[in-house]
Amino acid sequence: MEIFHNFPLWAALFAIFFAQFIKIPLAFLPTRKLDWTLFTSTGGMPSSHSAAVTALSTAVAIEHGMDSTIFAVAAIFGIIVMFDATGVRRHAGYHATVLNQLVTDFNKLVSEVKSWPKKEEIEKRKELKELLGHQPIEVFFGGLLGIILTLILHALIH
Repeated sequence: MEIFHNFPLWAALFAIFFAQFIKIPLAFLPTRKLDWTLFTSTGGMPSSHSAAVTALSTAVAIEHGMDSTIFAVAAIFGIIVMFDATGVRRHAGYHATVLNQLVTDFNKLVSEVKSWPKKEEIEKRKELKELLGHQPIEVFFGGLLGIILTLILHALIH
């Protein structure tokens, strides 16, 4: 049952869940709509990936010191994840937007070319997920959230 005493693991998991949950009220403020699907979605403010890796790195630094090899691994892992969130994943979201528009345009063309009447119920198409990555500000606040949450948890638990 040593896993229950693994502070870096629990700090990172808590940061993920907290960051995912906080997306719901943050999205509610401007839209006045509760969207519970945000809890399990990718992208958005704050970045739960950034919160997790900074929480992990911070907790490892607290327990093992910033001169430890395990901190170096956690820190480099965190940098790669955060870079990926603002780079590759964000651009994949841009590509998904363009592809979804192409599919929409193609379907419109096909429906206009057809001379027979449309069906009553057109089968809904599944769109590609466009909100994959993060804007740099979302990654920054996710990272900041991970550090702050870990310091608070450490103060409360240890």
